[in-house]
Amino acid sequence: MSKLDDLITELCPNGVKYKVIDEICMISRGRVMSKDYLRENAGEYPVYSSQTANNGIFGYINSYDYDFESITWTTDGANAGSVFYHCDEKFSITNVCGLLRVNSDEIITKFLFYVLKVVAQSYVNSGMGNPKLMSNVMSKISVPIPPLPVQQEIVRILDKFTSLEAELEAELEAELEARKKQYEYYRDILLTFGNNVETKTLDEIATDMYRGSGIKRDQVTETGTPCVRYGEIYTTYNIWFDTCVSHTNAMDISNKKYFEHGDILFAITGESVDEIAKSCVYVGHDKCLAGGDIVVMKHNENPKYLAYALSTTEAQKQKSKGKVKSKVVHSSIPALKEIRIPIPPIEEQERIVAILDRFDALINDITQGLSAEIEARRKQYEYYRDKLLSFKEVAS
Repeated sequence: MSKLDDLITELCPNGVKYKVIDEICMISRGRVMSKDYLRENAGEYPVYSSQTANNGIFGYINSYDYDFESITWTTDGANAGSVFYHCDEKFSITNVCGLLRVNSDEIITKFLFYVLKVVAQSYVNSGMGNPKLMSNVMSKISVPIPPLPVQQEIVRILDKFTSLEAELEAELEAELEARKKQYEYYRDILLTFGNNVETKTLDEIATDMYRGSGIKRDQVTETGTPCVRYGEIYTTYNIWFDTCVSHTNAMDISNKKYFEHGDILFAITGESVDEIAKSCVYVGHDKCLAGGDIVVMKHNENPKYLAYALSTTEAQKQKSKGKVKSKVVHSSIPALKEIRIPIPPIEEQERIVAILDRFDALINDITQGLSAEIEARRKQYEYYRDKLLSFKEVAS
């Protein structure tokens, strides 16, 4: 038997008592802090808010509200119920976070954190489209209170398991990134010709270039005319695609702008200078609508070749040239027309496309496999964590 099994057999063989949060913790909420406030009071102490990225950090200020071991949770929004552990740090939280400070000698804060990681999400109220886990609900969540030696051993196991899981996940993500870099390297080499191949601007290559027309979010439907909105070029489509994920009722769209097989699509609005004007080619056979902030380019070259050539590091440098980092980055048809890429004969374009298609498929297979492995490790961790934190309840 393991040490944990021995402790449970010795100290709580018939189960453990449960208590609600307000019996073992002091509960408080954060305060309103705007981005302007953070800018005006910039400093070294973290402020946690409703996001889960960057461990929930919203920004840094020159003062702090808390400097003791505690648990915070997100009260409002898409991440409601997310739980964070704090130890040996000075920090603050915004008004969309709550804070728990253990005031009982019956429970270890880190143990409570692990328990809430499992159960808090089930108490989130998603009514009216705004998920919430408010203090009054948190206060009544019932949690197990095993003997302290049992809690200590579970925390030790989960700390080690968390560290191992994070280390493995980091290794898999590094491998994934390495494969992407490898693909980009060989793609760029394959599409670098020196002085042996003529280069042309998109102005010279295009037979027509025009902007799409706005398709509002509430005009997107599951059926109807296939369409693409500019954000999907960043989030959904890669080098090429043959099926649109969105549709709309064409009758609702004024000043319709269509694209067809072989057309290149550019997203000319974005959030990053490094990704502005991301492009892809449509190789399907429907007549589709282009949304606003998309530029459609028609041409007589191999469509996939152009898509690959426009995805190289050199092409992206040209797309980003002169762009200023801000909340929203814009490009334009005149700027796109200045982009220069190599244009070998059609036969060579086809040969390059065949090689890159095979390489792209291989990288995608590796990417999917590594992503599945990462997800499997997360599920495995969650399974064993949940098993460790499941206790039969006995009467107080």
